[in-house]
Amino acid sequence: AAEAAAAVGCRTEEIVKSLIFRRSSDDAAVLVLIGGADRVDTAKLALVVGSKTGRADADFVRRTTGYAIGGVPPLGHATAAVVVMDEGLMALSTAWAAAGTPHAVFETTPADLARITGAVIAAVAATPAA
Repeated sequence: AAEAAAAVGCRTEEIVKSLIFRRSSDDAAVLVLIGGADRVDTAKLALVVGSKTGRADADFVRRTTGYAIGGVPPLGHATAAVVVMDEGLMALSTAWAAAGTPHAVFETTPADLARITGAVIAAVAATPAA
């Protein structure tokens, strides 16, 4: 995320990471949209999606999204995913997300991204250590 921010000329927190998790209860893909400087708290995510989740491997990501890790965009996936957007993104006026390859991004607003993806907006970022 830091490299992408440097290339675009924005702050790391303005990068939207599109992270794929695997829901344990039904093996569904869960797409988490989160700021570039943040990490997902999987306990918080489990409360939102109703089941524990695990990080997806490269094959699962490619099969469910059609994209390789590092270039997964927040939309246009091969199969429908459960989409969760961290509420912290909503404080931004502009954000940059991957556009299908590790070297392409597009500018959007978090509000538009939430609307287009149908994301559930929830607090899923890990609280930084004090």
